[in-house]
Amino acid sequence: MAGITIRNLSKSYGDASDKPAVKNVNIAVPDGTFLTLLGPSGCGKTTTLRLIAGYITPDHGEILVGERQVSSAQKVVPPESRGMGMVFQNYAIWPHKTVYENVAFGLNIRRMDAATVRQKVEQALSQVNLGGYEKRFPNELSGGQQQRVALARSLVVEPDILLLDEPLSNLDAKLREKMRIELKALQRRTGITFVYVTHDQAEALALSDQIVVMHQGEVEQIGTPFEVYEKPASRRVADFMGLMNVFKVQATPVEGGQATLIFPSGLSFQVSAPAGLTGVAEVELIVRPENIRLEPVLAGARQLLGTVASKTFMGNLSELFVLLSSGEEIRVQTHPMDKTKVGDSVALVIDPDTISIFLQA
Repeated sequence: MAGITIRNLSKSYGDASDKPAVKNVNIAVPDGTFLTLLGPSGCGKTTTLRLIAGYITPDHGEILVGERQVSSAQKVVPPESRGMGMVFQNYAIWPHKTVYENVAFGLNIRRMDAATVRQKVEQALSQVNLGGYEKRFPNELSGGQQQRVALARSLVVEPDILLLDEPLSNLDAKLREKMRIELKALQRRTGITFVYVTHDQAEALALSDQIVVMHQGEVEQIGTPFEVYEKPASRRVADFMGLMNVFKVQATPVEGGQATLIFPSGLSFQVSAPAGLTGVAEVELIVRPENIRLEPVLAGARQLLGTVASKTFMGNLSELFVLLSSGEEIRVQTHPMDKTKVGDSVALVIDPDTISIFLQA
C-alpha cells in the first residue's frame, strides 16, 4: 500500500499565456485514504488525476508514491509501472470478451499461469459481488454490473492505488446511490488508497475521508466532508457544496476575538470574528436551509420575522421560502410533517455555531 504526495504541481495545455489547467497544487493523500477531487467542469480535477496516473507530464512540481518520485517535469514513470489501477467514466470494458476475459486481461499480459489467473479473477469478482457472472458478455449486464466489472479488472492486478474518473456518472440515481455504498465498502475491505474524481457534491460527501475542492486549477480547500460542508474556507466553496442563504449584515469587532452581527431588522448576536475583520464592516452571513429553525412569533420578543411565501413537500423534507420584512427570501428545510402553512407569520432561529461569515470583496 502507498500514500501519494503532490508538491507544487502545475500543468498548462497551451502556451505560457494560457490559463493553467492545474496551478501550484499541493495534496497529501495518506495510505488507505478515500480522497475525492471535487469541483465544477474545467476546475482541473481530471487533469490532476491524469497527472497522478502518469498519462501526462507536469510542467512544474512532482508526484511521489511513498518515497518514490513518479512524476516531475524531467521524468515520468509510465502508468503500467506505478502500481495503480484506473476506472474510467465509460468503464472501457471490451464488448467482445466475457466478464472473465475482461477481468483476466491484465493478468494474462503478465503471463501468469491459468490456475493463478482463475483464482485471482474469482477473488476479484467476489469482491465486487459478481461471482457466477464469468461467462456473461457486457451487453448482458446492467450498467452497475458493467461498472463492477471495470472495478474488478482494476483490482485483480492488486494495485496499491485505485484512480476513479467519475465512474458513476452514467448510472441512474438509485443505482448511483447503491454503487456509492458498494464502493465505500470495497475501499474499506481492501484498504487501497482511492483517488476519486466527481462534480457531484453528494457523492463526495458520502464516499470520502478527505475532499479536495478545486476551482480554476487551484485547490480551494482540503478537509473532511463535515469541514468542507459546514466550515467552508471561502464563499465559493460554501456555494458549491450545497444550498445556502446569504444575509448581508453589519459586523463590529469586540473583545476576545468576537464580533457582533447586526441584521437590518436590528436583531443581533455575537460570533467568532471572521478573519480580516478590523473594523465595522458589511459581511455575508451564510447559513444552510436545514440549519434554520422556525418558531412561533412571540409578542415583544426580538426575533427575525418573516412570512411563509411558498411550501413544497419533497418526501423526506418540506422546503419553505420565507419572505423577511427586509425583502430577502430565505430558504428553510423542515421535517416533512411540519404544519406551517403559506401565509403564516414565523420567526427564524439561527444557531451561531452553524454559520459561516465572509468579508465582502
